[in-house]
Amino acid sequence: MTSTNSTGQPFYINWLKNTFSRVISSSGKVPKHVAFIMDGNRRFAKRNNMEVREGHMAGFLSMNKVLELCYECGVTTATVFAFSVENFKRSAFEVNSLMELAKDRIKQITNHSDLAEKFGIRVVIVGDKSLLPDDVLQEVKRAEDATRNNNKALLNICIPYSGRGEILDAMKGAISEIEDGSLETPTEIDEDILNQHMCSTGSQSVDLLIRTSKVSRLSDFLIWQVSKKGVVIEFLECLWPEFGPVTMAWILIKFAFRKTYENLADGDYEATDEDRKMK
Repeated sequence: MTSTNSTGQPFYINWLKNTFSRVISSSGKVPKHVAFIMDGNRRFAKRNNMEVREGHMAGFLSMNKVLELCYECGVTTATVFAFSVENFKRSAFEVNSLMELAKDRIKQITNHSDLAEKFGIRVVIVGDKSLLPDDVLQEVKRAEDATRNNNKALLNICIPYSGRGEILDAMKGAISEIEDGSLETPTEIDEDILNQHMCSTGSQSVDLLIRTSKVSRLSDFLIWQVSKKGVVIEFLECLWPEFGPVTMAWILIKFAFRKTYENLADGDYEATDEDRKMK
């Protein structure tokens, strides 16, 4: 029989996670902003003869474990794609189930989650909140108000979100600056101006994006933010509920090696005392 800790995890999993966390955080090459497309909950449910809601529940549990590892390693901002505007096209039953699940999980993160307290996480909901049901909207407001003073880490929950919609809203915001006299001409609109009007403004630039379920596309998620040079994108074959801390740790280790190699290739490194003696 395998021994477990207070969280129900086998001790060897907890030992691996703690070891990886120390190695990664000491590398100095930790991504500050990690984004997730949490794909595959429905397929996981079908594969395991579960209700769709149970698949989404399994996905939420995976999210908690992965986020905990990320924050332990030094990630300061995480953005999760919880619900797309396009998801409203699904059956009314599934949409209602997802909204109910979102409400419960946002409440859980705020009320009795060790995650928010342990890492000082501020929760921000990113997306078109006008599309949310009133009961979900109330829970969203409670979550943002309850964590407003937390300043050590950030969790962006995208619900309901569209990358194209975010860019369109940013353009409208920039145009409004011309109308109110803050800008004189359209030629003054640049990337910095648009960034100021993004829903996710205040977040650091995305360093790493991860998508599960063997799908190699962005699906209208953070399309402006991940287009910049240097963003690492990982497309994984596993379904989201199958994605855990050990796999996440391995991705962070690969990220650290990659960034170290890029810095060396660019000549961006500081000589040590031994290096100077050899000259």
